[in-house]
Amino acid sequence: MTAPPLDGIKVLDFSELLPGPFFTQSLADLGATVIKVERPPHGDNARLLGAGGFEAVNRGKRSLVVDLKQEDSRAELYALADDADIVVETYRPGVMARLGMDAATLRARNPRLIYVSVTGYGQDGPWAHWPGHDINYLSAAGALALTGTEDEWPASNLGLPVADLCGASSALSATLAALYQRTATGEGQYLDVSITDAVLHWMTARIGAFRNDGKSDLASQRAVTVSKPAYGAFACNDGRHITIAALEDHFWIRLVQALDMGPFAGTDYFKMSMRKTAADAINQHIASLCRERGADELLQDLTSRDIPAAPVLAPSDLHEVPQFSDRDMWASEGELALPRFPVRLAGARDAVGAPTLDDYRQHKDS
Repeated sequence: MTAPPLDGIKVLDFSELLPGPFFTQSLADLGATVIKVERPPHGDNARLLGAGGFEAVNRGKRSLVVDLKQEDSRAELYALADDADIVVETYRPGVMARLGMDAATLRARNPRLIYVSVTGYGQDGPWAHWPGHDINYLSAAGALALTGTEDEWPASNLGLPVADLCGASSALSATLAALYQRTATGEGQYLDVSITDAVLHWMTARIGAFRNDGKSDLASQRAVTVSKPAYGAFACNDGRHITIAALEDHFWIRLVQALDMGPFAGTDYFKMSMRKTAADAINQHIASLCRERGADELLQDLTSRDIPAAPVLAPSDLHEVPQFSDRDMWASEGELALPRFPVRLAGARDAVGAPTLDDYRQHKDS
């Protein structure tokens, strides 16, 4: 049997809530041994905020309850860090240094250690010590300003904690790169991961387009981001919704062949530059056509003509979708099953079961 990709990699995880644990959950899914260090008396605050959310991002880990303010407890952690490959922490800048568990201290003892700090704004800069959550990081990086409608601008809820997950993904990619680099240098390194910087990085394509098109004011930037011709979610006559994204000229021509686009069917609109000028009117026309048809029948018609379209699915429906079951995307069973790591690597296995509080000592010799 093929060994997991990160077989033998040991992680000491001081993170709480979502960004850090989602990052280290991916490491566990890829085969790393993750020891979750929790504060007494109740551990990760996510345990109190919601057991389901805690379980989803802490599967396959072990819990070690340690009071970092006690010197004898720190001695136990020093021994674990000396044998670790990765340390992850999500405290505000300076906290780990006051506790004697900062990167400089641990890497002096273990130069091969990769020490990862995941914070809202990074270790320096005027915002470094600000508290924050997902919506704060999205707003600070310019992403939130591009969302919402005239009635709700900017959007106050995107449905997913995009910034937190973006920061976790950046932490994962940087850590894997550092592990690979260590094979050549023999040295670990310190990784300062700012969630806001990660969102800013994701803004690259938008900023590039604004630069190229001369969109320097927010109104014009929002207009080209929010309003695209033949692009959006549309209600059908059965109460369901589908999404259509016929952006490219060849997809638009197919859409014209599939739907009665009325005043927009002429060859003048075969070019995106022309369609952009009438984006709202085009989408209103498509919306009126979709309201006359059922979602399944319309979706079948569009996809059979090779037009980008998809159903709008609720989370509780996902476990019944053949696309995901055929691709073996579920790490658990039943309604609201948990998805697994999205890329199948040789030897990768699902990390299962959230740790009970302080179960590390019980299992450390097993």
